[in-house]
Amino acid sequence: MVQNKLKEAESEIEELSMQLVDMLEVALYFAGFKKENLKNSIEIYLNAIDEVYEDEEGEMGVDEIIEVINHIKKTQPTLFR
Repeated sequence: MVQNKLKEAESEIEELSMQLVDMLEVALYFAGFKKENLKNSIEIYLNAIDEVYEDEEGEMGVDEIIEVINHIKKTQPTLFR
């Protein structure tokens, strides 16, 4: 019983993670990312987090996400429309 609930929870977490990745790609698209660059957008975004925040730990809120996207726009403008 507990094992089944644990597997269900893991499955739900995995599904939500995939939805978040899709949502991030959509956000980057509406921020101006060229559609052909979306397949690499998550890796680019994660690298930009490291560049902006280096080794800082903490939660990423709206302001931090906007800062990371603006950093990408400044440092890699050819990725955008």
